[in-house]
Amino acid sequence: MLYTAVLVAGLHAWLVGIGDTRLPLFLGGMAALFALEFVRHDLIALLGRIALIAAVVSADGSGLSRVLLALLPFTAYFAFGRAAAVALGAACLAGVATVAQLRRPGWTSDTEQVSDLLMLALAIALAIAMAAVAVEERRGRERIADLSAAAERQRLARDLHDDLGHHLTAVIVLLEKAEAFRERDPQAAQRALADASGSARRALSEVRTSVRSWDFHLGTALRELCTDTVVLRLAGDESRYPEPVLRSLFHAAQEAITNARRHAGDGVVEVYADLGPDRALLTVTDTGPGFAADREGFGLRGMRRRVRGVGGEVAVRSAASAGTRIEVTVPL
Repeated sequence: MLYTAVLVAGLHAWLVGIGDTRLPLFLGGMAALFALEFVRHDLIALLGRIALIAAVVSADGSGLSRVLLALLPFTAYFAFGRAAAVALGAACLAGVATVAQLRRPGWTSDTEQVSDLLMLALAIALAIAMAAVAVEERRGRERIADLSAAAERQRLARDLHDDLGHHLTAVIVLLEKAEAFRERDPQAAQRALADASGSARRALSEVRTSVRSWDFHLGTALRELCTDTVVLRLAGDESRYPEPVLRSLFHAAQEAITNARRHAGDGVVEVYADLGPDRALLTVTDTGPGFAADREGFGLRGMRRRVRGVGGEVAVRSAASAGTRIEVTVPL
């Protein structure tokens, strides 16, 4: 828009004979300035702009092209910072005042000339302020992008840790079972080895899924998580829930099943997920020996942190020889 206004004013001055407009130099300089807009801001480009604007100003009979000087500190701010922009703006004003003094030694008594210089100073100040806002906004976007990337890395690291921890626990339990039954029941030992192999393969698949950040589906993830020794029931529609909530529910189920396998042995484990219209409910129940309610480990504390991060709560009901029930509730 600024280039268009200057171009129209210069052409009008040339057509009506205002001032001394040298049309070829004026048009050539304007075209070159426009082309420089698509060039990266660096010292060479800045020097080129200075030379071209000086040429355009000298060839423009309307005098409006002096406003282009405000573009110099504006572009300098992006490439060299605030100090360079302020210095260049001051140099532009000093240059205009020097030229005016050489052409008309008494120009300071001309109200119109002084007003033009003040308006140019205001334009330069506004240009520097706009550049400062734009640079700060760009830095803000970069900081947000960095924070988002860090949060995503933390999420992936957490997912990998939880997934691998769950599957490695299952593999260890199954391998220990195979070792224990190797002499007494070779078939049971063979089944345990096959289950351990399957758990290791699922771990590899989930790691690949986490790294690739594929779309997450809670129902599918729970079906893969719950093997023949875990009873799974699903209800409701997960599509209404955001992905962080679904992932939080999945990892809560994963941690609860891991604890059950670690402590409940061959006891029955039941998982129930109800994704209702107003809240999501996940319960994991086992018939193991249970534990004292005040003896929560790192796994349960991590589960509480993760669930609270999406606005939910975790309730644990357990007692010695009475089994364990973990209930996760997240409002929609």
